[in-house]
Amino acid sequence: MSEFQPVAFIDEIPPGSMRAFVVEGRKIAVFHTAMGIFAADNTCPHRGGPLAEGDLMGPEVTCPWHLWSFDVRTGVTPVSADLCLVRHEVQLDGDRILIRLAPRPLESAS
Repeated sequence: MSEFQPVAFIDEIPPGSMRAFVVEGRKIAVFHTAMGIFAADNTCPHRGGPLAEGDLMGPEVTCPWHLWSFDVRTGVTPVSADLCLVRHEVQLDGDRILIRLAPRPLESAS
């Protein structure tokens, strides 16, 4: 498992917004909600849309490509029980946002 890594300062992501970063070669979206700061892969599991370019309303991010929504706290979507966001652990160190990457999801054999 990876170690926590600094990604951004809190003031770089105002409340109610999100921003994409590259961490260890992975595109990560960081979401700043009223409930806290959350992180997930920036790729929608439905068709690969860039989540940080979508809309964030409360704890729900909506993918800009096909309008699928996901709860950034849990990664779950009401559309499909089979698809969810790959979420990453977030820790705050003063005004710095630290992320510990989750393992990469397994590629499905086709």
